[in-house]
Amino acid sequence: MLVMAATADDALLSALRGPRNEAAVAELHALLLRAARFELRRRDVRDDDLAMEAADDALLAVLAKLDTFRGASRFTTWAYKFALLEAGVKARRRAWRGREVMIDEERWPEIVDRGLSAQERLEQQELLRAIQHAVRTELSDRQREVFCALALNGVPIDVLAERLGSTRGALYKTLHDARRKLREATGGER
Repeated sequence: MLVMAATADDALLSALRGPRNEAAVAELHALLLRAARFELRRRDVRDDDLAMEAADDALLAVLAKLDTFRGASRFTTWAYKFALLEAGVKARRRAWRGREVMIDEERWPEIVDRGLSAQERLEQQELLRAIQHAVRTELSDRQREVFCALALNGVPIDVLAERLGSTRGALYKTLHDARRKLREATGGER
């Protein structure tokens, strides 16, 4: 069975790399649609239009990156991941549609660990105050905005990127830089 799957996998990849074969593209799309439906069901989202949209976007991404496939896994496994990613992003965006994205530091998390001693709780509160102060004084406006939205308010990074007209990579870099500044300001490890 594994040999047949690998042979079918190789045949699909060859057909996609050759002159455009509509049957191979349709077969790949069907695989991606199954993957998108699986991921959306896993997230309790029952929306065939959203699954189709995710499969369509995944198909475009796979075809655009076909030359980057190295063969470290089966081709269908590699392609399947594109659909899982697209479906996950679309599900998160849908969940946040219409919701306000908090990008300020109004909501600091309550950190309460009942297993801590009074001394440890006091130290934890002091550290939290030091972090709050560093957020206000050490971070740039953009770093503060990104740090508060992602780290404090739990906004998914792809949702924030869309709302701010940015990219995930740019936000990861901004968050990384903000965390580094906070570690330095509070005497934490580098």
